[in-house]
Amino acid sequence: MQGLIDQVNRLRPSHWAFIGSLVLSWIAVHFEVTVSKDAAFYLDAAQTFNEQGVAATLAKFNWPWFPILIGVTHSVTGVSLEAIGYLWCALFMAGTCALLVDAVTRRVPGVGGWACLVVLAMPAFNGFRGEILREFGFWFFSTLALWLALRWEERGGWLGGILISAAVAMAALFRLEAILLMGALFLWRLPGLRSAAGLRSMLQLVLIPMLLGGAVLGGLLATDRLPLERAQYYLALLDPRVMFHNFSAIAEQLGSEVLPKYSADDAGKILFFGFLATSVLMFIRLLGPFGVPFLFRDGWRSLRPYLKSFSPFAWAGGLYFIVLMVFYVQQFFINSRYTSFLNLLAVPLAILAMAELARRFPRGIKVLASVAVVVMLANVISLSAKKTHYVEAGHWLAQNVQRSDAIYYEDPRIRYYAGWGYHTPGLSREEAMSDEHVAEFRYYAIEVKADEPWLKPWLDKHGRRILADFKNAKGATVLVIGK
Repeated sequence: MQGLIDQVNRLRPSHWAFIGSLVLSWIAVHFEVTVSKDAAFYLDAAQTFNEQGVAATLAKFNWPWFPILIGVTHSVTGVSLEAIGYLWCALFMAGTCALLVDAVTRRVPGVGGWACLVVLAMPAFNGFRGEILREFGFWFFSTLALWLALRWEERGGWLGGILISAAVAMAALFRLEAILLMGALFLWRLPGLRSAAGLRSMLQLVLIPMLLGGAVLGGLLATDRLPLERAQYYLALLDPRVMFHNFSAIAEQLGSEVLPKYSADDAGKILFFGFLATSVLMFIRLLGPFGVPFLFRDGWRSLRPYLKSFSPFAWAGGLYFIVLMVFYVQQFFINSRYTSFLNLLAVPLAILAMAELARRFPRGIKVLASVAVVVMLANVISLSAKKTHYVEAGHWLAQNVQRSDAIYYEDPRIRYYAGWGYHTPGLSREEAMSDEHVAEFRYYAIEVKADEPWLKPWLDKHGRRILADFKNAKGATVLVIGK
C-alpha cells in the first residue's frame, strides 16, 4: 500500500492532467447515445476504407487520414469503429492536456494545480469530449509541435528541428491549416538571424523540412497524386481577388437588402467589424470562468511573461486569428469549433493569469475555482434528451424497406443508423417534398410532428401516409412517410 502511495506522490501535474482528461472523456462518451454528423461521416469513411480501399475513401472525402487511422485500428484490433473513434479522440485530448500542463510547469514552477484546472475545464475544447472529430488529432500534434519548440529553444540541435516539423506534418494530416505553425515558428526565430547562432537555429528549423517537403511534392506531382481539390480550396480562400470579390458581393447585398439607405455605403465596414467583434466575443465566451482574471489589472500583467516565455504559442495565435478572419469573411459563418484552437493557444496565458489572481485574491480565487469545477463537469455531463429517435428510425428502415429504395433522409444519421452509410441530402426538406421532386422519393424520413397543419393536406395530395413515428424523451419526432 505504501508503495502505491509513493507512486501516486511521484505523479507530476502533467500526469494528473492526462488521467483526469481520460476520466472526463469517459464521462462525456457515457452520456452520448447518438454520434454527431461529423462523427457519422468519419466512421462511414473508415468503413469505406476497410471495404473498398484508399481510392474510394478519397472519392468520399479528400482529406481522409483520420478515418483511415480509425479503419486501420479497427482492422488490427477488431474493436468497433465507433469505440475506436472515441478512444483515439480521448487519447489525443489527454495528450494535449498533458503537454499543455507540462509546457507551462517547466517554465513556471508552482502553477501545476491551476494548469490542470484550466486545461480540464476551459469550455473551448473540453465541450467536444463526447464527439469524434479530427480536431482532436490537430490539437494534439499542434500542441506537441509547440511543446517541442519550447524544448528545442533550450537545447537546440538538428533533431529538435526535425521533430518539430514532423509534429506539424502529423497535425496537417488532420487539418491542413496546421502548416501555419511553421510560419509562426519562422517568425518566432526571425529576430535571431542577426547572429550566426540565430542563423544556424533557423536552418535547423526549416532546411530539412523544406528539402523533404520539396521531395514529397515532386513525388506527388510525378505520380499525379497531388490532392488538388483540397489545395485549390485553400488557395481560393487565400486568393485576395476571390476574397475581395466575395466580400464585396455580400457587402453589396447587405447594403441593398438589409441596411438603411444612409448606411449602405458602410456595409463593408459593418460586415468586417461585425465578424471581428463576433470572433473576439466568441473567444471570450469560450474561455468560460478563465476570462474573469482579465477583468483585473493583475490578469493582464500575465501578458508579458506569456509573450516572453511562450512566444511560439503567441505567434501561432496571431497567425491563426488572421486565418480565422479570412475563413469567416470568405465563408460567412463563424464556428466555435474552429475558434477553439485559438483558445487552446491562449491556455498558458490563462494559467498565468489565474495564478496571478490567486496571489492577489487568495480567498476570492476559491470561488472562481469552484465555478471552474462546475463548468468542468457541465462540459461532459449532458442531461438533455437524447436523439434516440434517429437510432430507432434508422433501425426501422433497415428492417422494413430496401436499401435500394429512393429514400429522403432529413438527417443523414438516420441512414447511418440504418447501416447504409452516410450521405448528405442534396435537397432541403421543402425542395424534396415539392411537386417538382416528390416523385423522386418513395419514402421520407423527416423531422416533423404528425399534427403539423400542412402535413395532412400534403399526404392526401400525394397519396402518402405515415408508416412509423419515433419520438425522443423531449418529444422531438422523426416520421417515416411512404406510399
